Amino acid sequence: MSQPRDSKPVSFSIITVVFNGENLLRDTMESVRIQSWPDIEYIVVDGASPDGTLSIVREYAEYMPRLKWISEKDKGLYDAMNKGLHMATGDFVQFLNCGDCLHDQNTIATLARCIAPDTDVVYGDTMLVNDHREPAGRMSELSTRNLPEQLNWKQYAGGMLVVHQSFIPRRSLAPDYMQNNLCADYDWCIRILKKSRNTVNPGIIITDYLMGGMSKKRHRQSLLDRFSVMKSHFGLTRTLAAHAWIVVRALIHRIFRAGKARY
Repeated sequence: MSQPRDSKPVSFSIITVVFNGENLLRDTMESVRIQSWPDIEYIVVDGASPDGTLSIVREYAEYMPRLKWISEKDKGLYDAMNKGLHMATGDFVQFLNCGDCLHDQNTIATLARCIAPDTDVVYGDTMLVNDHREPAGRMSELSTRNLPEQLNWKQYAGGMLVVHQSFIPRRSLAPDYMQNNLCADYDWCIRILKKSRNTVNPGIIITDYLMGGMSKKRHRQSLLDRFSVMKSHFGLTRTLAAHAWIVVRALIHRIFRAGKARY
């Protein structure tokens, strides 16, 4: 559904958190700069990087008038993300990690045209890319995360369904992230969906996701943190049952993707 002609164009705040990202940041910022949708506020939160990150931010600030940035030490990833969230003024907010990119120049415009007055979350698929930015395949294809036509919080009992970068909520519903939990983004999405009136999937790839990531590198701790989040929202019994299904689902996925790429 498109917006009424006489309504104010929907605005977006896109937030990138970075530390020592001089080799990755330029691609991310460029993907925001070339967007065809005019009402985009871009926020870069730098953790006082000692490399050339800040020079790249300052370079882009010269021709991105709606770029906001800060550079100071933080208490970790989710503390930095909260800083960006507090700086945001757009109707909708998106976190685009350093190294990740918007899929094409019309991505935000496509999302904006799908938003109705009661839309609280827009979401979509994610293209996995390698260090050379070569596509490996869509997340919904390579992982066990089948993208639903309609999204609600109860579906998250089976794990994170939408890559965080491709989950874009109304800013007024977005709480601060919890600290000291690698799956704080998982908790954040569930809390938003519990309040959401309507979710919209426009059927597009929203972001190109650079494979790796903090939770992937600290896999064991990530699993423990995910269990804690699930237990808080779904209770112990349902969480245990969900984990049993996650194991079965992973085995089925491994069998059907035998000899093919998977994530």
